[in-house]
Amino acid sequence: MEPTTSDVPTFLTTITDDQRRADAELLVALMSEVTGHPAVLWGTAIIGFGSRHYRYDSGREGDTVAVGFSPRKAQTVLYLTGELEDYSDLLASLGKHTTGKSCLYLKRVDQADPEALRAIVRRSYDSAQ
Repeated sequence: MEPTTSDVPTFLTTITDDQRRADAELLVALMSEVTGHPAVLWGTAIIGFGSRHYRYDSGREGDTVAVGFSPRKAQTVLYLTGELEDYSDLLASLGKHTTGKSCLYLKRVDQADPEALRAIVRRSYDSAQ
């Protein structure tokens, strides 16, 4: 996955679901404020803020977002640095969500606890530095 020069506001206009688009706009504002980085489109559908270098035990390495999200059809996916266990204290107060290995899934970003969400974004970004 590579950062692109595509325009994030233009990308946001392509989101046909009103709720998903509103959630994406909310996250762009929040993540920009917390990280101090502008939104950058990575690949075709991930909006990232900052970057980090990773290296697996296998030797594979590359760069990815420090924190980011993708407004998918069924839900919004947040991409975080580290394992989700690193966020368990904050996830307890976040509200309705599901998780994957390093992904947090929210059907309604606007219904998540804003302070918990802000703290999760901050922790992910800080962990990447």
